[in-house]
Amino acid sequence: MTRTEYPWLLPSAMADAELPGDRARARRTVRDWVVDITAFLIAAGIALIALAGIENEGSTPDAVLVVDSVIGAAACCALWVRRRWPVGLAAALTVLSIVEPVAGGAMMVALFSLAVHRPFKPVAIVGAGALAVAPLQPWLRPDPETGYLTSVIFGVLLTLLVLSWGMVVRSRRRLVLTLRERARRAEAESELRAEQAQRLAREAIAREMHDVLAHRLTLLSVHAGALEFRPDAPTAEIARAAGVIRDSAHEALQDLREIIGVLRGPGDTGDGERPQPTLTTLDALIDESRQAGMKVTLDRRVAAPQDAPAATGRTVYRIAQECLTNARKHAPGTEVTVTVTGGPGDGLTVEVANPAPTEPFERVPGSGQGLIGLTERATLAGGSLEHGPTPGGGFAVRARLPWPAA
Repeated sequence: MTRTEYPWLLPSAMADAELPGDRARARRTVRDWVVDITAFLIAAGIALIALAGIENEGSTPDAVLVVDSVIGAAACCALWVRRRWPVGLAAALTVLSIVEPVAGGAMMVALFSLAVHRPFKPVAIVGAGALAVAPLQPWLRPDPETGYLTSVIFGVLLTLLVLSWGMVVRSRRRLVLTLRERARRAEAESELRAEQAQRLAREAIAREMHDVLAHRLTLLSVHAGALEFRPDAPTAEIARAAGVIRDSAHEALQDLREIIGVLRGPGDTGDGERPQPTLTTLDALIDESRQAGMKVTLDRRVAAPQDAPAATGRTVYRIAQECLTNARKHAPGTEVTVTVTGGPGDGLTVEVANPAPTEPFERVPGSGQGLIGLTERATLAGGSLEHGPTPGGGFAVRARLPWPAA
């Protein structure tokens, strides 16, 4: 929750963005000044009424009347520090009101301020003291127009009313501040969740970048290495290798443009999104690998591959793509077998296997993260993936993916 648009309309304890403590000394807002002036005028009005009653009674000496006037004015002026020292001021005015009726209004304002700005314990102590001395003032300075019992009952009820009102105001303020803090925390948690979602999206994009570009760049590395170590190769073979290098570089550039478009966000699109691979585009991947010189056998026994779920088909494609890339790196010249079986309700099973290489070859360095990414991809798709060496020294990857029944 952000700071209010008009903080000057709030009490100083609620105008700050942070949750203040009980003893925070915040600067007065415009509302505080209005409330302080109003409280001073109310206390001064009650003091003038009490002073007029004492003067009309006629039995009070003039010197005592002057002292009452000075003490009443000082009590009213002391209310300007009620926010800084509410406990001390309320206790002092409570004691003073025993012998000075003109300080009664200032005492009530001080008790209200104490209940608003301090927790229950000091309020209960000072309030109990105020209730205890309530019978003393009418007994020491009785009002001839009001009976003693009536004065005591009125004083007790007024004290209880002022304290209860102040505690209600304090409770409401604390509730508002608590709700504000909860809203601030909820907003911070929402921002944190958004950042985590963005980080996860970046990680997914990074995995996608590895899966896509590793296939392209491996083709570039293999054929560039072949041209380097076989400069006397036939012209047709050199031309074919150069064509594969050109096509792979072009595809890699297109993949990079697609990833950059994703990173830019939905508001900054480029030439449009490229179609995502599916189970039906697996043939094109196999053909591309064969054109690059690989020996690949595809055994696909899938009923209605065009009806496969998009996420499942894309996962099968990426698994096959990564496995072909790994076979090209670590077992060049071997025959890779890609088997895809299954259907609606039974799920899909994809298995890619290659034997151990029989001829020496130039090893292409790898990141070692491809199989980890495949496992995560299969898990996110709701399936599972296993991989490991075969008894003959080759390598096999087997994954099971869900395909719900229609």
